[in-house]
Amino acid sequence: MFSFIRIFSVALAALLASPQLPAAAQTPVPMQPMPPPSLPSEPEPEPEPLPPEDAVAPEPEAQVLSQDEVPLPERDAQSLQQAEPPLPPPVPMAADIRNEREGFIGLLRAQVLMDRAWVSPGEIDGRSGTNTVRAIGGFQRLAGLPVSGRLDEDTWAALEKYGPALQHYVLTEQDVKGPFRPIPGSMYGKAKLPALSYNNVLEALGEKFHIRPAALQALNPGVDMSRAGAQIIVPNVLDIPALPQATRIVVSDAAKLLMLINHEGKVYAQFPVSTGSERDPLPIGQWELRSVARNPHYNYNPALFKGAAPGPRATLPPGPNSPVGVMWMGLSKPHYGIHGTPEPGNISKSHSNGCIRMTNWSVLQVSSAVSQGTPVSLIP
Repeated sequence: MFSFIRIFSVALAALLASPQLPAAAQTPVPMQPMPPPSLPSEPEPEPEPLPPEDAVAPEPEAQVLSQDEVPLPERDAQSLQQAEPPLPPPVPMAADIRNEREGFIGLLRAQVLMDRAWVSPGEIDGRSGTNTVRAIGGFQRLAGLPVSGRLDEDTWAALEKYGPALQHYVLTEQDVKGPFRPIPGSMYGKAKLPALSYNNVLEALGEKFHIRPAALQALNPGVDMSRAGAQIIVPNVLDIPALPQATRIVVSDAAKLLMLINHEGKVYAQFPVSTGSERDPLPIGQWELRSVARNPHYNYNPALFKGAAPGPRATLPPGPNSPVGVMWMGLSKPHYGIHGTPEPGNISKSHSNGCIRMTNWSVLQVSSAVSQGTPVSLIP
């Protein structure tokens, strides 16, 4: 379970060569088993490739429409030099709706608090898994605690400074009005729609609050979440502080993590990602960010996808269920980028076709912390 920490630590230390970078590798401590969450029975997604939505084109053809892309803003030297704490400032303590530290609620609270501390567990689901273990270890490293990947007393004490984890929320007309529509499986079916909107209100609320729809239902049993005015319990993620400007992005293929580095060479934010596959590997090397497209159209050309059936080209409309989600950030390596996803629960559990895939909310967070020319180090 902890092999990724050792692999990542060696690779990142060699890349940054900075004595100030916190060590990621510690003596592994077996993770204590967590009680199973009180969710409906649903298997974890198998680590199998998703449809080839971000295949690399050998000829000059962009994945998103050129008119959707704009240059990233120029780098602000002053903001890059501002000293930043390794974690966002703690918030004034307030009573949490729930205070469990074990079981489904306990693990869900920990995931929310790590998300608030810029150490994302990916989709919040109240379940123990690889993304959660990596997030716990990442938080412990940034907080100066022994890295064990376990939620011990010291880790909980540090996490709860970023609470409360859960809050009440009253659904608005905007939350429930849609438009919602079923999304076809084929690219050509998607191309016929006016927008790649959310399938339903639960999916929309899940994205808004960074939570798996089934976990949101488990928090609110029997509540009709299609009705404006209904009060529900949600993760406290709407006021997460904005990320400071990064001097560099590092993506570890082995650890399946994207990290933001400050001017002191320290990691200050961490996000799970899906990277390349054996067939379409992550392009290891030094690149930089060039452009950004928010809510982009998506170009589909089956000739550029290995194994795709021959067919005409198609342009897919924007939307959160686009193959590249709500954001595309283009790298200096043509046809490669950092982008969102329509399937947040599969992040780090499935392969991409060479690009770096994040949850939609995480890629939006990162896009506010980068600028034109931000270095991107892709390491094994």
